[in-house]
Amino acid sequence: MLSRLARALFGHSNDRSLKKYQRRVPEINALEPQIQALTDEELKAKTAEFRRKLADGATLDELQVEAFAVCREASRRVLGMRHFDVQLIGGMVLHDGRIAEMRTGEGKTLVGTLAVYLNALTGKGVHVVTVNDYLARRDAEEMARLYGFLGLTTGVIIPNLSDEERRAAYAADITYGTNNEFGFDYLRDNMKYALEEMVQRDFNFAIVDEVDSILIDEARTPLIISGPADDSSDLYRHVDEVVARLVEEPNVYDKDEKMRTVTLTEHGSDLVEEMLNAAGLLQGGGLYDLHNVSVVHHVQQSLRARTLFTRDVDYIVRDGKVMLIDEFTGRMMDGRRYSDGLHQALEAKEGVEIQQENQTLASITFQNYFRLYPKLAGMTGTAMTEADEFAEIYNLEVVEIPTNLPVRRKDANDEVYLTAEEKYEAVAELIRKVHEREQPILVGTASIEQSEILSHLLRQKRIPHNVLNARHHEREASIIAQAGVPGAITIATNMAGRGTDIKLGGNVDMLVAEKTAGIEDEAEREAVAAQVRAQVAADHERVHELGGLYVIGTERHESRRVDNQLRGRSGRQGDPGNSRFFLSLQDDLIRIFGSDRMGAMMQKMGLKRGEAIVHPWLNRALEKAQKKVEARNFDMRKNTLKYDDVMNAQRKEVYAHRREYMALKDLSGVIADIRGKVIEDIVHAHIPENAFVEAWDIEGLTREVKRVLNLELPIAEWAQEDGMTEEGVIERIEEEATRAHAARAATIGPDMMRLIEKHILLTSFDGAWKEHLHGLDQVRQGIGLRAYGQRDPLNEYKQEAFQMFTYMLEDMRMRVVQAIAHVQPVSEAPTMPEVPAAMQVEEPVEDEALDTATFARWLNEVPRNAPCPCGSGLKFKHCHGKMV
Repeated sequence: MLSRLARALFGHSNDRSLKKYQRRVPEINALEPQIQALTDEELKAKTAEFRRKLADGATLDELQVEAFAVCREASRRVLGMRHFDVQLIGGMVLHDGRIAEMRTGEGKTLVGTLAVYLNALTGKGVHVVTVNDYLARRDAEEMARLYGFLGLTTGVIIPNLSDEERRAAYAADITYGTNNEFGFDYLRDNMKYALEEMVQRDFNFAIVDEVDSILIDEARTPLIISGPADDSSDLYRHVDEVVARLVEEPNVYDKDEKMRTVTLTEHGSDLVEEMLNAAGLLQGGGLYDLHNVSVVHHVQQSLRARTLFTRDVDYIVRDGKVMLIDEFTGRMMDGRRYSDGLHQALEAKEGVEIQQENQTLASITFQNYFRLYPKLAGMTGTAMTEADEFAEIYNLEVVEIPTNLPVRRKDANDEVYLTAEEKYEAVAELIRKVHEREQPILVGTASIEQSEILSHLLRQKRIPHNVLNARHHEREASIIAQAGVPGAITIATNMAGRGTDIKLGGNVDMLVAEKTAGIEDEAEREAVAAQVRAQVAADHERVHELGGLYVIGTERHESRRVDNQLRGRSGRQGDPGNSRFFLSLQDDLIRIFGSDRMGAMMQKMGLKRGEAIVHPWLNRALEKAQKKVEARNFDMRKNTLKYDDVMNAQRKEVYAHRREYMALKDLSGVIADIRGKVIEDIVHAHIPENAFVEAWDIEGLTREVKRVLNLELPIAEWAQEDGMTEEGVIERIEEEATRAHAARAATIGPDMMRLIEKHILLTSFDGAWKEHLHGLDQVRQGIGLRAYGQRDPLNEYKQEAFQMFTYMLEDMRMRVVQAIAHVQPVSEAPTMPEVPAAMQVEEPVEDEALDTATFARWLNEVPRNAPCPCGSGLKFKHCHGKMV
């Protein structure tokens, strides 16, 4: 009540923001006649003029009005599209580092050009982030014409580019790419061994398209670069055979669908222990004995795979591989795998080849990656429902931009049935009726399974249709291009992020490209193109008269945003349209999160088969259920972020140190400091503070100095000298270690020694960090149990992580000093028996001819187990790599 009163008195915050932006629109429009009068050359010269003003101290805000006017005119001339006033407002919102919520079909791609052009004038780079490679390539190609006209360069990051191509793309003024590509490039850059090998520049400004999909839906998905771990595929297969029999038994597990968890009951634990013993999978003792902990882990993951994950809903099997499905977009996520052995458990369940487990080498979540940008903005059709999360996690304010034309779509109340079978029959009947008058229909389903059920029903009724899901994603663009033509029926698993508008009458550009493909004669191409355009124009008018696109939802999604995205496909740019959702009491949302009274009430009313309840109260009840789910998911993402922030702080520290080391040409000072610290640690571990000589562990200290520093020193004799102290021992060991290191450098050569020092320091850092990540993963999995001891798991995790990080740094220093102390010069290439001709890929390189640059390249590029490039036939680690 108080909030309504405040809005009545002061207005909504969104209205206040819009008023501020609307005041600038007349200023931009006033410049239009003046800008239109410029020649193409004069218009292009404006970019250089703006850059001069920035160099002279002007700010981007001061240039905004004129820059927007220039960009609008350039777009009109190059693309044939002039920005509407509401699109100018959207561009201002993006420039201010906010999220612009614009309905589907309002031209978000064109809106982005305004903020992109203005911010690219600084020369620091602008990243435009899209949800898939197709959109990145399409938008980059289309908008590069505009940016190129204005004198700016455009790059695009897509899979399978070389480092040189990626470096060139990031060096451009504007870079398009997917969130995955940008994130993985960041991780890969921080695993490089030289600054010049890195591909990304310092972060400046990013605009995220479909921002809710990337920053909300994918927020908990970490990007992981991994390496192979120990192979245990046979164990997964054997355990799966046991669990497959186990789940057929009654009362062996408890499943919580709401929290997506499953645990063995006491009876289930006893039963699986018997089964595992019978199969010879337990190494004696009980299931929960320490030496069987690996088997317990495999059982748990196999149980999850068997009870929580459903084929054709959570994943599909294609070409002998388990492919995950994005629950929000219905797309296959090629290359994405579950971690911690869950994916291997799914592969065992489906009887396909089990891929090797991986160990994390580097990881980051999208939440923390995008918070690295000093300035971040986004655009989407649905963000207001998640405005609180954007504000709290990313400090991003959402501004709802009004549509250019009023929305004419009619949204009907939901129809709720008792069973899913009745619901699908009702959907099929409505499709038949609407199809009779040839009004185009889009049907949204929540899973592949649902789309296949509905498709089967329509085939029985002999109703022609197209199916768009993870099985048929290759035909996506052509199916969408035809989805607005009269009589078209398209069944789609979730339209979020599809990136192609459904235009009434059909997408003329795509249809022209499709019909003219393969026609080489220019006149014939033009004739066919003109015919297609005329047909699309006629179809557009016809569909307009029929009522536009009819959207049918077969289930409410957990998130209101996804439902709104489906509705938003109809009624774009003032077009007419309809939408209706069909539900049943068996739907997951109602069954798991809905009120128990809803089902009881409907059954008391004595509903007959095929009857439905339609009432605004039901809509509100369902919206409440969705809000509950959204709040729960927000809490889960926020909790995940709190834990990831701990690792993120350590990640920043590690990557900053790595960059510092890579930037230094001479690391001898750093190595000396590390060596001094290691010597202090070794001495302190064997000589207690203020202790008499008799209490010193001289034998242990001598052994440790030999092991770590490769020095045989008369420490026992030093201890007999009068007045010898702990500090005196440290000084003498440091002197001897420094002398030995100088002699080693003189033998190998100062330049070569600097290269070896850098290589050892970076590889030791990476090795210690990799093991640290693995340790943090293990701690994270079990830290929640400390809540039973009345301890806050998050605080416990922070303390454990800090102690582990301290140990990691100590371990890294020890590795560096030990490795450098054992570097041995290779005086000559090892002699070997005659090498077969097939193995002699190049002539042996004489050591005298091996320059520093060549050796540096070998260190960075040649795996230690690969043949040495010198042609000796030995592995690199046994030949020229032996010295490191």
